[in-house]
Amino acid sequence: MSGSIDTNCMTLTRFVLQEQRKIPGATGDLSQLLNAICCAIKAVSSAVRKAGIAKLYGIAGDVNVSGDQQQKLDVMANELFVNMLKSSYSTCLLVSEEDEQVIEVETEKQGKYLVFFDPLDGSSNIDCLAAIGSIFGISRKEHDGPPTKEDALQPGRKFVAAGYALFGSATMVVISTGNGVNGFTLDPAIGEFVLTDPNITMKPRGKPIYSVNEGNACLFDDAVTKYLESIKFPKDGKSPYAARYVGSMVSDMHRTLVYGGIFMYPGNKKNPRGKLRLLYECAPMAFIIEQAGGMASDGIQPVLDVKPKTIHERCPIFIGSTEDVKDFLKFNKST
Repeated sequence: MSGSIDTNCMTLTRFVLQEQRKIPGATGDLSQLLNAICCAIKAVSSAVRKAGIAKLYGIAGDVNVSGDQQQKLDVMANELFVNMLKSSYSTCLLVSEEDEQVIEVETEKQGKYLVFFDPLDGSSNIDCLAAIGSIFGISRKEHDGPPTKEDALQPGRKFVAAGYALFGSATMVVISTGNGVNGFTLDPAIGEFVLTDPNITMKPRGKPIYSVNEGNACLFDDAVTKYLESIKFPKDGKSPYAARYVGSMVSDMHRTLVYGGIFMYPGNKKNPRGKLRLLYECAPMAFIIEQAGGMASDGIQPVLDVKPKTIHERCPIFIGSTEDVKDFLKFNKST
């Protein structure tokens, strides 16, 4: 009946359990971990929605390891994630943008998973109410015994799951456990994420959209400059690409996933490795985009194959529709 309630409501919890059943010998630990992440996201979403009323806007007074001013919501979101992840009894190491060192979970609460996360991406947009989000990637400890910092230095290719939450006109979680990409929207009436975008896939070439901070144009290298010129001033009669840039990676990447095109945060003369972090920004997004049929490169190799040397390592990224990324790489190889 039109307008009726879906009595076969596919929630994220139910979906994860269903996926778990497909894996022989699955223990349910990953399902437990994803449930903890969803709880953290719901709590952060609630805090974001009432931040103005609760006077949570503004700077907390500290600078994080990346050199960014911590907002009050950054600190709260990080504490929510850390507490939820530790109490899931499924994690052993946590890597957060907001903490300089790896967080080791107490021995009695340890599990086998490592979680890399940016608890509140795009926090410079908080005060103006632009869309912001959270990003996470999950890998597995590959040995018995206590975890070490070196366990965290894994390429994204070893992730078992990744996802992001978008706090925009609605709260949405996009997630992949290595078997495609699915989107779930938070239904505030029942407090659950409900499957709204099943099996998200990207066309080889989507809409002609590019996303890059052109305020840095004077610092771009020749390959980036020439590529941008080719899509803004095409010589073959094609329409020029439209520019779309929010400045929140989650927001820009969600648009790229849905519409196609290319998102770029290249290295430049001031920041040779760019500004985005590999483990908890670039690699999780690359995992999702590849699972959706897209492509992610650092300009030389797939982002998922880049092995970090430090937990807060930066990485240039060119990500989106496969044909668009390949077009850029042609310029990169010719310069």
